Amino acid sequence: MEQRGNVTEFVLLGLTQSPQGEKILFAVFFLIYMLTMTGNIFIVLTVVLSPALDSPMFFFLGYLSFMDAVYSTTVTPNMIKDLLYKKKTISFRACMTQLFVGHLFGGIDIIILVVMAYDRYVAIHKPLHYLTIMNQQRCALLLLLTWVGGVVHAAPHVLFVYNLPFCGPNVIDHFICDIYPLIKLACIDTYVVGFTVLANDGVISIAIFAILLVSYGIILHSLRNLSQEGRHKALSTCGSHIMVVVLFFVPCLFIYVRPLYTLPSDKYLAVFYTVITPMLNPVIYTLRNAEIKSAMKNLWTMKLIK
Repeated sequence: MEQRGNVTEFVLLGLTQSPQGEKILFAVFFLIYMLTMTGNIFIVLTVVLSPALDSPMFFFLGYLSFMDAVYSTTVTPNMIKDLLYKKKTISFRACMTQLFVGHLFGGIDIIILVVMAYDRYVAIHKPLHYLTIMNQQRCALLLLLTWVGGVVHAAPHVLFVYNLPFCGPNVIDHFICDIYPLIKLACIDTYVVGFTVLANDGVISIAIFAILLVSYGIILHSLRNLSQEGRHKALSTCGSHIMVVVLFFVPCLFIYVRPLYTLPSDKYLAVFYTVITPMLNPVIYTLRNAEIKSAMKNLWTMKLIK
């Protein structure tokens, strides 16, 4: 398939056109990216190397951290690089690739959160059968499901946009190639495409957000049957998950759950789920999980001593 129209590249306006503002953002986002990679890789290594964290819950946490590091790498370095240039251009094919990869890993992250909610539900409601239910085969199947779901979510975006005619305007008021700003540049009526995107992004986001909130509501309601120590531990773990869910979904819902139009605030809200959330996840999980903190302390103290 070949794209129609004469646009071969797009110009990204970024977050600001102020040279001084770009210098400040360069320093801020570079620091955020370093913290994101350090924190997430630190958690992955801790989960892999610590025998005390050999359980499905920490396996999925390590996987989430790994995917956060990958997701951040698909967005943040290019955004940091663009802050060094006055004119920020991206080729048509690179734009399509960025669109697909961004929604692929974003979709994977969303499904991982659902998997983690399911894992906590099983752990609290069926503690005696937890390891039997969440065996290696089921965990592997759930991870495969995250990738399948990510591809199913991301592929339609590229298929819809690739065949749109871009006849002249090529300036995207964003720091990445995203679906709504791209559709806005097409020189045909995009009502049907916009409605399909709304069904894909908006409805799915609402449905998964609702499922997660109901799931954690059921989990929290059932905590009254646990001991005080068990209740405190479960509350700490579920509280971390809920914080991550809210930070990720609220900006997504604001951007994608509405008719086909863009707002100037969209690109600033997108910073939350593309840049900020991957950095905050390690902080949220480590500060609220005693087992993670203990494993980190024991493991890395031993490494330093050696």
